[in-house]
Amino acid sequence: MNHSPRNRTVVSCTLLVIALGAAGLTACTSDGHPLSAKPYDAAGQIAFNAPVGDSKKADPDKPLEITASGSDGRITDVTATDASGRYVAGELAADGSRWHSTSPLAAGSRYTVRVSTEDEDGAPGRKDITFATSIPKTKKELGVTFGPEAGTYGVGQPVTATLSAPVKDKAARTLVERALKVDSQPVVEGAWHWVDDKTLHYRPKEYWPIHATITAHSNLKGVKVAERLWGGEVKPLKLTTGDSLIAVTDAAAHSMTVFRNGKEINQIPVTTGKPGFETRNGVKVVLGKEYFVRMRGTTVGIAEGSSDSYDLPVYYATRVTWSGEYVHAAPWSVGSQGAANVSHGCTGMSTSNAEWFFDTVREGDIVKVVNSNGDNMDPFGNGFGDWNLDWKNWRTGSALMAGTPEGPSPADRAKLRPESV
Repeated sequence: MNHSPRNRTVVSCTLLVIALGAAGLTACTSDGHPLSAKPYDAAGQIAFNAPVGDSKKADPDKPLEITASGSDGRITDVTATDASGRYVAGELAADGSRWHSTSPLAAGSRYTVRVSTEDEDGAPGRKDITFATSIPKTKKELGVTFGPEAGTYGVGQPVTATLSAPVKDKAARTLVERALKVDSQPVVEGAWHWVDDKTLHYRPKEYWPIHATITAHSNLKGVKVAERLWGGEVKPLKLTTGDSLIAVTDAAAHSMTVFRNGKEINQIPVTTGKPGFETRNGVKVVLGKEYFVRMRGTTVGIAEGSSDSYDLPVYYATRVTWSGEYVHAAPWSVGSQGAANVSHGCTGMSTSNAEWFFDTVREGDIVKVVNSNGDNMDPFGNGFGDWNLDWKNWRTGSALMAGTPEGPSPADRAKLRPESV
């Protein structure tokens, strides 16, 4: 069967509506089935709300819209991608009359749109459209700095993202979060958590796998985040993990047990915080190591000259909070280690044990304190207490996952529903 030519009137305006009147003939093949025919040129069946070609550029603030311009056909599928292959998310009306984008376009980018249609007889049509987006003349770029520095870390190390400007609006946070990607090999489920308006942390549901490769990168460049705020260039980050090293300090038993990859490798007698200075309970992440630290009571609010005042040279100090909690050598309390808690909040051990611990752990390793009468470790603000939030509460800090049921991983969802970022 032959299909009659499809002619449409072209209307010129600032945003060109594509109605490229073109005669398109589709002939059935010998089997007579319309779906076996070569797709006809669908230009005459669709209208598009963006300028085509290089003379004018589309406003990235405005959504794309493609409509079926006649009653003799419908849109069956639309894919829109930029030059790097990123998809623009969109919705197609059930009756095939209209498709519109649901995620923002990037400024200064070139897009290719492929529209598939069918006519009243079910014969397939197709039209490929290319257009470019403009760059706003006045804009502020949102910078993002990933952390920590590239290197090898313990399995508890979160990935951080520090923004150059605050982002408060939920819709804007969703855009930012969707654009900040963290991938790992092996693949694990994970999520961002907004610590504040300028800080995000990313962690998996459980600790990272051992010897994993973790990459953080951004697709935010050119995307409008808020009024006069656009995503800027972001330097990617690559991390690796080493062995799983978890030290569990039982404050009641005055003992630290160290596990490597789940196997106990050492048990160390320790002393923790005495009454009034109890060591914080919970999971902490090693922040750094300092061979020598001068510790003064005045730095934690203890009055100089009081009965609790101290000024000590400390060696093999492994930091676990920004406020000054360490695992360190405490030769002055060896008689109490394994028997009593006499410190001002740190975990003290003999010099030889502290040296072993110092040499064994790395940043990102886990130090967990149990059975202390102290407060619980804060999730944020005093180091990396991220693991003290269970997964359900961690997800509530995500602009993308808050209020959604647990389901497929982000990687699986991306495969099922391509998104523009």
